[in-house]
Amino acid sequence: MRYLAPPGQCEYLPGQLSCMEYEQVRSLTPQEYLERINQGWRRAGFVLFRPHCQLCAACQPLRIPVDKFRPDRSQRRVRKCNEGLVRLAIGAPHITPEKQLLYRRHHCHHCESKGCPQYSADDAALHLQMLCSNPFATEEWCYYIDDNLVAVSYIDPLPDGLSGVYFFLDPDYYKHSLGTWIALTMIDRAKAASMPYVYLGYYVEGCRSMEYKDRFAPNEILGSDLQWHSHCK
Repeated sequence: MRYLAPPGQCEYLPGQLSCMEYEQVRSLTPQEYLERINQGWRRAGFVLFRPHCQLCAACQPLRIPVDKFRPDRSQRRVRKCNEGLVRLAIGAPHITPEKQLLYRRHHCHHCESKGCPQYSADDAALHLQMLCSNPFATEEWCYYIDDNLVAVSYIDPLPDGLSGVYFFLDPDYYKHSLGTWIALTMIDRAKAASMPYVYLGYYVEGCRSMEYKDRFAPNEILGSDLQWHSHCK
């Protein structure tokens, strides 16, 4: 079932109206989802979505060709800071009290620092449940420093790469730039598995929380012609 949501305030760019197209799916294979990604769709649980805005095209799907990627100075610094310190455990998604607490702390920090909408306890529980309920096998990447869970990321393994779904972080470990570290880890693991791409979702120029994706260069943007084009500033 596919439908258009009524226009509402854009959560990425102030002063813009957003209109999203959604599709509820009962089943989906990784290959079928890859085909949808190449049409501009993303997914959350069993729901596919993509922008359908009449006056704005700022949301652009972005992917990284892993063999061409070259870390910049800041990314090399993050690698030096975290290599050998941050431990990664990969498994099937499941909810624990530790993850629920980390999720709430992450969102409280975003509300305070970036003015993001406040999540209720029920909303948080539903979102975590959605992240753990998927139409095909999704991986949960848990990052630890010592014995402390400091980040959780949900990753879709696809036929030609890894696609990020969602992540949340411990704000007390800000100096470790864990969001950057997650993307670097995805690139490393995709390259080790001979996968050509890492998909980072939508890049939105002018949105602070989404612009970081463009720093992973060179990268490619999905154009209105549904072809991937080099996008290097």
